[in-house]
Amino acid sequence: MSKLYIIPTPIGNLEDITLRAIRILKEVDCIIAEDTRTTGNLMKHLGISKKMFAHHIHNEHKTVELITSRIISGENIGLVTDAGTPGISDPGFLLVRHCIEQGIEVECLPGPTALIPALINSGLPADRFIFEGFLPQKKGRHTRIQELAEEKRTIIIYESPHRLVKTLEQLIQFFGKERRVSVSRELTKIYEETQRGTLTEIFDFFKDKNIKGEIVIVIEGKEKNKDKKNSDEESNINSWSTT
Repeated sequence: MSKLYIIPTPIGNLEDITLRAIRILKEVDCIIAEDTRTTGNLMKHLGISKKMFAHHIHNEHKTVELITSRIISGENIGLVTDAGTPGISDPGFLLVRHCIEQGIEVECLPGPTALIPALINSGLPADRFIFEGFLPQKKGRHTRIQELAEEKRTIIIYESPHRLVKTLEQLIQFFGKERRVSVSRELTKIYEETQRGTLTEIFDFFKDKNIKGEIVIVIEGKEKNKDKKNSDEESNINSWSTT
């Protein structure tokens, strides 16, 4: 039975692809790629020659029907994005949902994604976390950041290099200066970098730099008992001062 394969690809280091992903790329009838040029370079590196078609944010509403019709007709199709796992802040969700609605089998392979290495590398709690992807660029941005300031779980955000400093400035505004944060840049690549500290410290580190590469921001959740702790400490001080 034909199906749609979701195939993660390396986020930087080309060695970070599974043997199974390579096998499926060789076996499928064609590959649907976010950018056929980027995927073409990977395929050349792997020594694989395969038909490719573009499926990206600007045409995905139009190509979904064509792709599903090809699978129904008997083709096995692999979906890849430029880097990482399709559907994670990349095209893929609409196609997967439509295939499921059409009764088409969908198989997602495990593989690279930037958010997990950044989370583990941050040193912040990883037992419970939320992934926000990219924050709204304009409408609703401040509202969303204000809401996240009350989140008790570790928060993961993707950001572009040219917006990083502005985002850190906004986080300070709503989260406070002392909230701990980790910023990872160029994960798995030659110039991979992770900076950890308070929001103020990380803002000061990046504010005058020429920043390049994709960014993952990991933010400490709001301390659950902070308000109660401060209240108890104040009560103890008041009690001590009156004895």
